Order: sequence, then structure tokens, then C-alpha cells
Amino acid sequence: MPEIGGKEVGPIGFGLMGLTWRATPPTQEQAFAAMSAAIKNGCTCWNGGEFYGSPDYNSLVLLERYLEKYPEDADKIVLNIKGGANPQTHQTDASPENTRRSLDDCVAQLKGRKKIDMFEFGRRDPAVPLDVTFGLIEKEYIQTGKIGGIALSEVRAETIHEAVKHTKVVAVEAELSLFSTDILENGVAAACAQYGIPIIAYSPIGRGMLTGQFKKFDDLPQDSLLLSFNFPRFRRENFEKNVQLVEKIEEIAKKKGCTPAQLAINWTRALSRRPGMPTIIPIPGATTAERVEENGKLIDITNAEMAEIDDILTKFTPVGGRYPEIFQVNT
Repeated sequence: MPEIGGKEVGPIGFGLMGLTWRATPPTQEQAFAAMSAAIKNGCTCWNGGEFYGSPDYNSLVLLERYLEKYPEDADKIVLNIKGGANPQTHQTDASPENTRRSLDDCVAQLKGRKKIDMFEFGRRDPAVPLDVTFGLIEKEYIQTGKIGGIALSEVRAETIHEAVKHTKVVAVEAELSLFSTDILENGVAAACAQYGIPIIAYSPIGRGMLTGQFKKFDDLPQDSLLLSFNFPRFRRENFEKNVQLVEKIEEIAKKKGCTPAQLAINWTRALSRRPGMPTIIPIPGATTAERVEENGKLIDITNAEMAEIDDILTKFTPVGGRYPEIFQVNT
């Protein structure tokens, strides 16, 4: 079993974003069922955000309500919370004032039902030195027992090399999927391996693309954030080219007797066994218990199958960037 911050977690985790941050969130009852299913299926590394939804209904609000009903589940999960966005500007703000505001709000929102095991800024703030922010968090929040540790999110390799000089980095959250293999080539995975830092791999099913549910552009839900934020890979002119990868993955999944999502999720896991790679824990999101159960299934991918997928990826280049231009990446 992999470990994060000295605590064992399941090989596959659980992303909470979709339970609160979408045009039409699922009911609280449905969200609770999905969260309960995650624990039952061993998906115990949970990843949420202060800004995943509105202040009155974000990951922390939902978690507090869930743990009020199921207090026995608090010790079963390792919780990573993303914060640090300035409420006025909606930009990452690692100033001492906003760092305290964000952490205080996150801790208070959970009402003592669960300690935050890891806290991370959604992106690096280039305006504030890492030692200033990390020094404050270490002294005022980690040493006082308010939170467990510090993680990084959406950072480049240079930031990891710099961060480890100032703090113990518990984990690095990064996008990794068959559509997004950047961290395997840009030094991020190598840096994590060098320091023994696990990677929390978000969007392992390519924001839903690798489930195989979307065969054509018009299959995308019209209230999807992918459309409202105009994600490049989901633009009409790019969609039909990108779906070609999905078709190839579906073929392998069919031969293997698993779903495309299961193949995609477990492919990210299987990368961990390659030389020079860190532990990788994919955190697929899901809004129903049935989908959580599907995503949480452990599938062994053979070396021959990994080689077959390597060959597909060598010949395929995704069309469009990971994020719209308004989002910072590789900070």
C-alpha cells in the first residue's frame, strides 16, 4: 500500500471537485453515497478544495456534513485540501495575510471533525518567496498541530527542487493521464522520484474523455465546465481528433475485459513500477457510488500491454492545450 505523510492510503484515491463545483452538483445524499463508496472500495486519499464551489457549498462544507453523519470515517481518509486563492481577485495569493485567511477558513469549516493532512496552494504565487509562505505555515499551522503538512499543486520541476530546501513536501498534485503525459517528460516526475515524493495524479481519465462516454462533440453535457471555460481539447474543432485516442484505448480495454476508465486509471498506477518513477496515486472523481466502484477497481496491466499503450502514445499527439489560456500551468 502506498503512503502519504506516513499514513497508508489505497492505490487509487478520490477527487471531490465534481461533488460541489459544477453547474448542477449532485444532491448531498448522492454525494454522501459516493464518498461512502470511496472508503468501502479503499479509495482513501481524498482531494478537495476551498474554491471547489461557493463558500457556502465547497469541498470542506460537504466534508464537514459527511463527517458529522459518519464520524468513524475521519480516520480512514488522508485529506488534501487546495486553497490560497484570493476571494476578491480569484488569483493565487500566498501573502501572509491571505495564507492565514485561507488556512483559518479551511480549518474552521471542518469544525474539528477532521485534520487536514496536506494543504497546498492551487498554483505557485510568483510574487511571494516560498520560504516566506512555507515558514509561516510550518510555524503557525504544522508545529501547532492545526494541519499535517504541505503539498504542491501544478508546479514545474524547478519549483519542487526549490521547495524541498524550505519544507518537507508531502505530495505533489499534477495532471497525468493518457492525454496529459507532460510530467513524464518535463522533469516533474523525476524530481518527485529523486526526493521520494508521491504524485497525486488528477484527471486520470482526461476530464471524462477516457470513459468512452463522449463519442462526438455533441455528447458533451451542455452545462459542462469544459464548455463554459472553453477547454482547448474539448473544442469542436479538436474533439474529433482527440477522440481517436479514446477509440484505441477502448480496443485494449475490450480485449482486457475492463472499462476504458479502469484501463486509464490503472495505467497511471502502473507507471510507478518503472525505473526512476515515484509512487503515483490517481484520484479520479465521480458523483455516483456506481462510478466510484468502477473507478476504484485495481487492474493489473502487463508489461506487454504497457508497451502497446506506449506505441499508441508515440503516434498520437493531443490537439489543444491542457487548460484555457486564462489558467496558469506549470507554476
